[in-house]
Amino acid sequence: MNKILFLCTGNYYRSRFAEHLFNWLANKQGLDWQADSRGLALERGVNNVGAISRHAAEALALRLISVPNNERFPQQASEQDFQAAARIIALDELEHRPLMNERFPQWVDAIEYWLVHDIDKTSALEALGQIEKNLLQLMEQLTQS
Repeated sequence: MNKILFLCTGNYYRSRFAEHLFNWLANKQGLDWQADSRGLALERGVNNVGAISRHAAEALALRLISVPNNERFPQQASEQDFQAAARIIALDELEHRPLMNERFPQWVDAIEYWLVHDIDKTSALEALGQIEKNLLQLMEQLTQS
């Protein structure tokens, strides 16, 4: 099983949505890939309540994807997470490249960067829609390789 790792700042909203939607799509398409997600700076999520953002949970529910009742809480990225992943995607290059430079400089150029802003800059509808669009393109790449 190939592993993909999605990164965002707090592992609460964007990366969690990407993880759940990717796993649902990969399962549906029979791909030998599984996603996980981590945060680069969990300490910045002081206003995060619960295991996953309500915006992510609601967007998943609209797509008929259920979040488990025992959903895990956000997790901080570690060196082991990077080593275990065949592919790594940070969800906002402007936000996450500096965090990567600061915390995991050896991995900065080994990961792919998308450009999906956090909720303070882009509405949840727009951001999660962009993640979905990017994931569908990613799925197409993975099925062709």
